[in-house]
Amino acid sequence: MTTGTDPLAPLAQLAGVPEAVAEVRKNVDRLYGHRVMRRRAGEVTSESALRGARASAALEGADWPLEEVRRRTDFGADPEARTIGAALRLSAEAGQLLSVWRTSPLQVLARLHLLAVGDADPSAGRPRRAGESAAPLFPRELAATEGTAPEGPVGELPPPPSADEVAARLDQLAGLLAARAERPTGGAPALVVAAVVHGELLALRPFGSYNGLVARTAQRIVLTAEGLDPKAICPAEVGLAELGTAAYRQALLGYLEGTPEGMARWLTHCAAGLGLGVRESTAVCEAMQRGMV
Repeated sequence: MTTGTDPLAPLAQLAGVPEAVAEVRKNVDRLYGHRVMRRRAGEVTSESALRGARASAALEGADWPLEEVRRRTDFGADPEARTIGAALRLSAEAGQLLSVWRTSPLQVLARLHLLAVGDADPSAGRPRRAGESAAPLFPRELAATEGTAPEGPVGELPPPPSADEVAARLDQLAGLLAARAERPTGGAPALVVAAVVHGELLALRPFGSYNGLVARTAQRIVLTAEGLDPKAICPAEVGLAELGTAAYRQALLGYLEGTPEGMARWLTHCAAGLGLGVRESTAVCEAMQRGMV
């Protein structure tokens, strides 16, 4: 049964969002039309997954050079290595979870957290319970040394919601996505849906750890499932890392405000990150075409 309209659709009309969505769509389409994609799409997807995982881990506080991530095989030695390993596992598994996401997004989120922390952790794959805390999204040392901070005060994130609120809002998010899946056409564009899923998970911090990695992987899954990036070749995480941790946090504060201006700031920031991810993969395609990769 398909009734009602998409409650996310009005977000697509906020100031600056239609233009940002259109620009990203144009650039994604241009990347998909690159001649390398006709012969080596699988390689571009693999490289995007690696670069996206490295960037997502960098936003989590483990900023390793790409070649070090490519070279290493042991990711269990220290906290940074474990974060890199978690990001790589999530990136590798994301494409296998598309069909489950369409019917049970909460199951996918649980699976992502389990992959990140490992099944030896008793909290793996389940949301926080009453009295349990969530690890910080943004390490203070990165925020203090970030060289691309936006003008004006960055501000502190509010504490995460209670376990009861997390459970209620996760159910609301799942219901919204299920209703969208039943709606044959129309509604908010994929970029807006992905950004809302991403922002809501960062806001809720539903798990005790690795919430940033899970949220960014969920965004990638939505972009793929919704058809904007069906081959997962556009690593938005790369763009978010390039824009900087401070700018990312500032944009998230806009989402948390919930005002039209704040939401527009978050949505256009996510669009900018995806646009830079498209640029990254375009450079990969160009290198492949020249025989450099």
